[in-house]
Amino acid sequence: MSGYIQEDIDPEELAHRTELASAIAGSVRDLIDATVRTEVGETDIAEARRLIAAATEILRKDQLPGPFGIRFNADGTKRSWGNAVLGRRNPIAPPVDIRHETEHSWLEVDLGPQYEGPAGLVHGGVLALVFDQLLGSTAEFQGVPGMTGTLTVRYRRGTPLGPIRGEARVDRVEGVKTFVTGTISVDGEVTAESEGIFILPRWARGEVPEAMRKSVGEG
Repeated sequence: MSGYIQEDIDPEELAHRTELASAIAGSVRDLIDATVRTEVGETDIAEARRLIAAATEILRKDQLPGPFGIRFNADGTKRSWGNAVLGRRNPIAPPVDIRHETEHSWLEVDLGPQYEGPAGLVHGGVLALVFDQLLGSTAEFQGVPGMTGTLTVRYRRGTPLGPIRGEARVDRVEGVKTFVTGTISVDGEVTAESEGIFILPRWARGEVPEAMRKSVGEG
């Protein structure tokens, strides 16, 4: 499948690259936050644009011809650094780190001003984005991965900007369909809940490598 790449990178070198990816994405994420909230004048804006253009030129010196895709290393690790939620190198991705337990998965993340919808609240589409990733990653970890077929979100109340907690678990499996439910809460109070149906695509069924089968998940 196009976009799925097998690599053989030394684990120590991979750890170093991971650190660099997180560092540059974090710096740009700080820049996005600063851009949303800045009140500086025209002169400072002009200088900032000059510096941003210079930084962009540096990063353009050597880049991929297309999207990052999903990359598998020889040690079995998987990298989706362009992912809109988990991407190590993607500054628009909230700094989400999904943790997997035996029967459920969870995350905690601080959603700042760049994720605002209604005044002071997280944009509903951002919550849907987080749900899609969390539920899909949960299905993958439980060994029943799939691509999103449907995602239903019920917004029970506004979700304030700031720290949120997401939790998800597999509800049931029906053939190639995996049903996953989840919640987002703030200070212990559920603000949104979701159900997703994840479907294993035809190309990933039957006799295919396990790494390829797992690659259809959201991790």
